[in-house]
Amino acid sequence: MRLTTKGRFAVTAMIDLASRHDGGPVTLNAISERQHISLSYLEQLFGRLRRCNLVKSVRGPGGGYRLGRDMDEITVTDIVLAVDEPIDATRCSGRGNCNNAAQCMTHDLWSNLNRRMYDYLNSVTLGALVGRPTYVGSCLSGEGQAIPPQMGQGQVQAQAI
Repeated sequence: MRLTTKGRFAVTAMIDLASRHDGGPVTLNAISERQHISLSYLEQLFGRLRRCNLVKSVRGPGGGYRLGRDMDEITVTDIVLAVDEPIDATRCSGRGNCNNAAQCMTHDLWSNLNRRMYDYLNSVTLGALVGRPTYVGSCLSGEGQAIPPQMGQGQVQAQAI
């Protein structure tokens, strides 16, 4: 998966927006200051998010942006794809012509990874990311676990051992 700054910033900005949805429209300037993302970059991202109905703009005094749908209906995949980020680990964009017009030996490996990434990101909603414990995967058990807000990652790693 080539998740670049565009996808990461879009997800971060959407989490910021969703976490403040009860307080009325949120300005891009406020998101820019809190998340240290360029205002002009946010304007580009939110234009794309708006075209995909993930956000709605509110004009006038007190204006800004609101979520276009309920946060439990917006997935990370929706956000990443809205800003034109491909979810693709293959070199050939899934076409199978990665090795001089032939399929490379690792094509199926990367294609399978694409499906798993897509399935995982499609299972995570914006609502799950807002105000919920942080999810950390454990390399030892192969399973993830939620970190209670009062615990740090080092404590969870010690528990996994």
